[in-house]
Amino acid sequence: MSMNSDAGRRRMMLASAAAGLAAAGLPLPAAAQAFPVPGRPIRIVVPFPPSAFDATLRMMFDSVSAELGTHLIVENRPGASTIIAAQEVQRAAPDGHTLFFTVVVTHTQNPHLFSKLPYDPFRDFTPVTQLIRSATVLTAHPSAPFNTIPEMVAYASANPRKIVYGSYGLGTTSHLNGENLARSAGIELIHAPYKGTAEALQDLLGGHISMMFDGTATAVANIRAGKVKGLGTATERRIPVLQSLPTIAEQGVPGIDIVGWQGLFGPANMNPAVVERIAAAFTRAVRSKAITANVEEFGNEVSGTTPAEFAKIVRSDHERWGKVIKAIGLKLD
Repeated sequence: MSMNSDAGRRRMMLASAAAGLAAAGLPLPAAAQAFPVPGRPIRIVVPFPPSAFDATLRMMFDSVSAELGTHLIVENRPGASTIIAAQEVQRAAPDGHTLFFTVVVTHTQNPHLFSKLPYDPFRDFTPVTQLIRSATVLTAHPSAPFNTIPEMVAYASANPRKIVYGSYGLGTTSHLNGENLARSAGIELIHAPYKGTAEALQDLLGGHISMMFDGTATAVANIRAGKVKGLGTATERRIPVLQSLPTIAEQGVPGIDIVGWQGLFGPANMNPAVVERIAAAFTRAVRSKAITANVEEFGNEVSGTTPAEFAKIVRSDHERWGKVIKAIGLKLD
């Protein structure tokens, strides 16, 4: 019997088995399910209210929709440090029709900040692709009596607990970078947590706090407008749109360089072929000229990894943030 005949027989057997399961009302094995299911959209759960965060994601939809053959929708599920959205995806069927577009906090920070996290960052999710690399920039009010990291450290050493730094929430990257900076530089700072970026930024611009680790988009805009001054970037290398601003490590304080990211995950146990297909579609979309220009305009960097590459990044950042959070001694429950 020829190899073609054998292959044909196997296909017929799989089709027959799938038909039997469907007739019995039983779920099909992942490998036997078609993707995408005709007429069914891909739902992408986002852990924040509608904002520029998912606006960038939506820019990819036309390209991804054309490649995958179905339309995409965003479902915003904000709250609880991304935990609400994470659980929504955790409970979803692993058929490729529910994805999770989130930031570094969900899988690399929350596991160390919460003793009873209702999900496992590795067992309950499938890494698909890292789409964007992002960072924070340490900015200060123009009236602050320092202009560089060495000057800030010297001032803080001579005036313990006089510098108040804000963050956009307890346990956020903005907060953790501030605590890590104080520990690494051997200085004492006062932390003022806010309920979001807008509130923290309002008080920074008003001079009610001295400095904060801000996201690149608002940091770049406000530095250019002269509303704040940049002290240093929490990155491995300088940010292209702020090329004249040295990293914090360049200025003598190492370890403040864990770069953030935005990426796609799915529920656990997804079909690897489906995962690869979704990753490839989003990678091509994010690397298009229009989206690359949009991402870089806000000081971020286009990525687009394979699922295997993203899995390694998540593991590595989970370990690195774990060491920082353990050293700080921070728990949110």
